[in-house]
Amino acid sequence: MTPALTFQNLTLGYDRYPAVHHLETSIVSGSLTAVVGPNGAGKSTLLKGVTGALVPLEGRIEISGVKAEDIAYLPQQSQIDRTFPMSVIDLVAMGLWREIGAFGQLNRKGRKLVDTALSAVGLTGFERRSIGSLSGGQMQRALFARLLLQDANLILLDEPFTAIDGKTMADLLDVIKGWNDEGRTVIAVLHDDATVRAHFPSTLMLARELVAHGATDTVLTSENQFRARQMCEACASTPHICGKDAS
Repeated sequence: MTPALTFQNLTLGYDRYPAVHHLETSIVSGSLTAVVGPNGAGKSTLLKGVTGALVPLEGRIEISGVKAEDIAYLPQQSQIDRTFPMSVIDLVAMGLWREIGAFGQLNRKGRKLVDTALSAVGLTGFERRSIGSLSGGQMQRALFARLLLQDANLILLDEPFTAIDGKTMADLLDVIKGWNDEGRTVIAVLHDDATVRAHFPSTLMLARELVAHGATDTVLTSENQFRARQMCEACASTPHICGKDAS
């Protein structure tokens, strides 16, 4: 099994304060992996390291067979400025930036691709709506449509199901399953154990350090979860050793 990502003694952090410590593991190409752990475990930090937004303090990240522009990243909704005056069609069309450029105009082919992506996530008819007028679930559908157009082989999702309704979650899980069926590597930061067990065959559990990584049923155990909480609580009580809190 070929690794899509290999973490070699990886330490990531902010202002020289480590949030992920000495991570040693790899994620198999074409796998569907959940990243879990308590608050402050370094889950979001790990995704930012993979995107290149954070430079390792120590160690390295090896990405196999994927160029930087072939990584699709969905940040947490709280990090997105919903007040920016942008329509749904403009947001989704950003997924075609490699084809049309940052300020390019949609041609007929591009518009058809956008319409197909919107249809795939159940947003047909929302093209001219402003993103500020969307509900949380509708906004997440639009962001997934943008990801569809990026056509990436490595897809990183940071808390993709937070504050959305059950129908939207089920529809977006179908999109994720479709990516996985196509052989793409999908990594998602998640908090709901039931969702992880039902839909993600592989799980990486972090508590700033690696707790466990492998088949979900062997990783998502009460023993591992208890250990992860203890590790994060120990860091919270000794910030001079473990560094600042990091998601």
